[in-house]
Amino acid sequence: MNITSSLAIIALSGLIHASFQLSVSLLTLLSSHTIGKRKSHSRLLTLTGSFSFGAATMTILLLSFVALIMNGLTQSTNSYLLWTVCCGLLTGVGFAVWLFYYRKEAGTSLWIPRGLAAFLRDRTKKTSHAAEAFSLGLMSVLAEIIFIIAPIVASGFILIQLDTMWQIIGILLYALIASSSHFLVTFLIGGGVSLSRIQKWRETNKQFLQFSAGTGLLVLGFYLYVDQVTSVAVNAAAAAASGGM
Repeated sequence: MNITSSLAIIALSGLIHASFQLSVSLLTLLSSHTIGKRKSHSRLLTLTGSFSFGAATMTILLLSFVALIMNGLTQSTNSYLLWTVCCGLLTGVGFAVWLFYYRKEAGTSLWIPRGLAAFLRDRTKKTSHAAEAFSLGLMSVLAEIIFIIAPIVASGFILIQLDTMWQIIGILLYALIASSSHFLVTFLIGGGVSLSRIQKWRETNKQFLQFSAGTGLLVLGFYLYVDQVTSVAVNAAAAAASGGM
C-alpha cells in the first residue's frame, strides 16, 4: 500500500470518527450551560476551545497507543489474522451504528447508558474553568470508545506500515479530521450562530450521519479485506504455484 492510499484510509477513518456525535452533544451542552449562566462570550470560547483541544489530545493519545499495540502484535501474530479481525471489527461496528447509535425517540439522544449520560450532563453543568473543559473533552472521547475504536484500529494498523515522518503526519491528519466537528461547532458559536440552529441541524441530519458512519465503516472494512487479506493471499498462492512449476 503506497503513501497516498494509506493517508486516504486514515483520512476516511478520521471522517467516520468525526461523524460520531457524543463529543458534539457534550460541547453543545457545555455551551448551553455557559450561556445560561450568563458568562462572557470570551469565557464561552475559552471553554469550548479547551473542550475541543481536550478531545483532539485524547484522539492523538488513543491512536498512538493503539498503533503501539498493533506494532507489538504484528511481531508475534500473523498479519492476515490481524487484518481479518480488524475488518470484522469494522463490519460489526458498522452494523451496530446502523442499528443502535441513536435511540428511537425524538431529538438526538444517543446509545449511551442513562447513568453515564446523566453523569456527563452533570459534569457539563459544573464545568466553569478551561482545565475542567479540557478534561471533559478527554472524557468525551473515552466515553465513545466502543464505536471509535474500529476506525482507530484500522488507522493504527496502517500507521505502523509507514516511516516515522509519515506516521506523525498520519496521526495529526487523523486527529485534525476526527476533531473537525468540534472545532466547527466552536467556530460557529464564536461567529454568533445560535445553539438552537446548530441543534436543529443535528436533529434534521442525524439519520444521514448515522447512515454515513455505518456505511463508511462497512466500505472501509470491505476495502481493507480485499486489499490486505484477499489480494495478498491470492498473490502468495500464485507465487507459490509459479515457484513449484
